[in-house]
Amino acid sequence: MNEIAKDPRRWFLLATVGMGVFLVCLDNTVLYTALPTIVAELDATAPQMLWIINAYPIVICGLLMGTGTLGDKVGHRRLFIIGLSIFGLASVLGGYSPNVATLITARGLLAIGAATMMPATLALIRHTFEEPAEMNLAIGIWSALATLAAAFGPVVGGLLLEYFRWGSVFLMNVPIVLAALIALPFVSKRDEPNPDQAWDFRSVLQAMILLVSFVLFIKQLAHRPVDWRVVAIAIAVALIFGFRFTKRQGKLQEPLLDFGIFRSPPFLSGVFGAGLAMFAVAGFDFLTTQRLQLIDGFSPLHAGVYVTIVAVGSLISSLTAGRLYTVHGARPFIAGGMAVGALGAIIVAVGSKANSNAVILTGLGILGIGLGASMAVSSIAMIGGAPPNRAGMASSIEEVSYELGALMSVAILGSAITLVYSIFYDVNAPALAGSHGSAGHEPNVSLQDAVQFAAGLPDGSVKATVLQHAHDSYLSAYTLTALIVVLVLAAGALYTNRLLRHREPGESEIV
Repeated sequence: MNEIAKDPRRWFLLATVGMGVFLVCLDNTVLYTALPTIVAELDATAPQMLWIINAYPIVICGLLMGTGTLGDKVGHRRLFIIGLSIFGLASVLGGYSPNVATLITARGLLAIGAATMMPATLALIRHTFEEPAEMNLAIGIWSALATLAAAFGPVVGGLLLEYFRWGSVFLMNVPIVLAALIALPFVSKRDEPNPDQAWDFRSVLQAMILLVSFVLFIKQLAHRPVDWRVVAIAIAVALIFGFRFTKRQGKLQEPLLDFGIFRSPPFLSGVFGAGLAMFAVAGFDFLTTQRLQLIDGFSPLHAGVYVTIVAVGSLISSLTAGRLYTVHGARPFIAGGMAVGALGAIIVAVGSKANSNAVILTGLGILGIGLGASMAVSSIAMIGGAPPNRAGMASSIEEVSYELGALMSVAILGSAITLVYSIFYDVNAPALAGSHGSAGHEPNVSLQDAVQFAAGLPDGSVKATVLQHAHDSYLSAYTLTALIVVLVLAAGALYTNRLLRHREPGESEIV
């Protein structure tokens, strides 16, 4: 065992960078329970509501491709400190945002800080834990923290709203940021930067434009009516910058993304496992906390506590999978974990159809058990499967997979449930001729709009009918959206099982 592996500070380092990981992943989901309150107090529209959520992962995904190699150039510890500092300052701005535009700006700045520090967390772990068994355990803990943060985000948001204003969901970051900044110099080595390391800003910009265009394309397809002009522009921009990005990577000696790394079956399986598992976890956190508050009348805290069953299951399975990976290999955890997650999602859909919260809770627990294992081993397969000279790139891809999964979850599932809700409402609701609710709100746009529309109606049968059809339409939309998650996880399980069918446990995974 070498000097670094014997240094007891390595576990304190893991705890310190774990603070950063926890904050970054927490901010992906903490707004789910706070969102109804924020929408009401800032009078946000349905598209603005999605952008409050999406601004964070969109910016992260675009920047993560470059921050991994930037850490190799300026030093990973330095980058972690810079990212934490930006994150803390943006949290203050978000906590005191007077309007939607400022809040969305703050979310974007939070994402810049998160994208700056996240690759550094894994790079510091990789350089500190040199023994494979210890590194696998450390990455398993890293993955468990990410999953716990994503699952506990709604709880933290709900708990804070019980006692404080909605800005507290941002301000809570500040003391944790300060604690990590104070601790880091005492638990990590000095940086060894490489000033000659290349870093291509044009590639970073191209990747970000590509991603934003792609998300706009998905969101516009789900809007009613569809703005085909925006769809066409988004497709054109995505194709142009996708082509330019791909072509540029082929010309660079040190590209931001070396496509050859995807030829490794374990690495590619890790990309799918991480992205699709986070798609399901973030999606069900978002949909279920909204459902519990808007349909069942749960408080934000009660709704947040309810969905922590995902974290309970994932915590146990992620730590167990991290320790057993070297014995059993990636296949039973990545592919098998997604299969178990798909079973859990089926149970959630059945529970929604039966309007049984107990069945939904059971399904979420099974989902957490399966996807916790899948995410832990996906991270190990990507970080441990890349050679040392590609560690920064592997870290960026690993984190892009998680962030892109969360982003696509909200963009696709959030838009899908709104679209399906509108269809069910238009089909089932009677004509409301002569009814005038609150200005600026139509009951067939979203459940929130229906509630606000009904608030402007006098008490009586029309108001009750509007609310009943809105509730019924949302329940049906939730059930069908849960089935989308089932199909995604089932497809992921089948594909990764095929990729890994010839891999033996303990076989070298280095690309």
